[in-house]
Amino acid sequence: MRLEQLQAFLAVAETGNFQQAAQKCGVSQSTISRQVQSLEATVGISLFHRQGNAKLTLGGDRLLPHAKKICQLWSMAEQELIDLQAGKQTELCVAGIPSACAYQLPPVLQAFAKNYPKVQLRVTTLGSDRALKVLKDGLIDIAIVMNNPFLAASSEMVIERLYDERIQILMPANHPLSKKEHITWRDLHHCPQAVFKDGYGLQRLVQDQFNRQGICLNAVLELNSLEAFRGIVKQGSLIALLPETFLTELVTDPNLTVRSLNDPTLTREIVLVTTSDRIQIPPIQYFCKLAAQLIQKVDLANVKSVI
Repeated sequence: MRLEQLQAFLAVAETGNFQQAAQKCGVSQSTISRQVQSLEATVGISLFHRQGNAKLTLGGDRLLPHAKKICQLWSMAEQELIDLQAGKQTELCVAGIPSACAYQLPPVLQAFAKNYPKVQLRVTTLGSDRALKVLKDGLIDIAIVMNNPFLAASSEMVIERLYDERIQILMPANHPLSKKEHITWRDLHHCPQAVFKDGYGLQRLVQDQFNRQGICLNAVLELNSLEAFRGIVKQGSLIALLPETFLTELVTDPNLTVRSLNDPTLTREIVLVTTSDRIQIPPIQYFCKLAAQLIQKVDLANVKSVI
């Protein structure tokens, strides 16, 4: 049973005439007759009385509501796909790491909303691993995450580099390390730290660096909120390795100290990730281009202010 057979059947049922049905469908009468005959052969029963006007048989009468429903569903599906290609998307879902959602995304979201006011934006803060998982599962359209080698291994992923940022140390103002002019990785050996939970790329990046340096990461507390790191470090004796984007606004807090690490400096690359099918949809394509333009400009401005 094919869609064009059902459409021919409905046309004859509505007009009561094979010739008028052909005119309605824009095909020849022989084509309509052939489609109906093929349908009758498939279901094994006559659908029309053919003396005079084409009247439905009992079998045709039973098939009619189902044929209407099938053709209506197809018409709705077809229209949704047309709307999708035309950019008539009802919502766009983005998941990003905490620092990007808090400091890099706001200007992108505002600019996108001006150009696509009918598209509802949904933004969720997630760790890199979780954000990529929900992207692969089709639950979001775009992920803004820390880059890792496994991303390039998937041919379906489209990756756009956004910016690099240093990882620095946040510590209480009275911490012993705050008195050192130069802090090395060896200084952090066994130093109690607050770290991100598993599933956050930064946690893995820091752990890998400790392993390469041959020193112990003494993680005594796991968190998943940048604001939680601020409060915990300020009120205790723990330190935390966090992105420079977040730490920039904390340098004026008298209860906190932000210091850089040397030999080597640790940085991470932030990328935007979507899939090859999603990038073809106009609103998603526009969001990706907008993020690449605006976030890189913001990053350049931050670099100039530091210099």
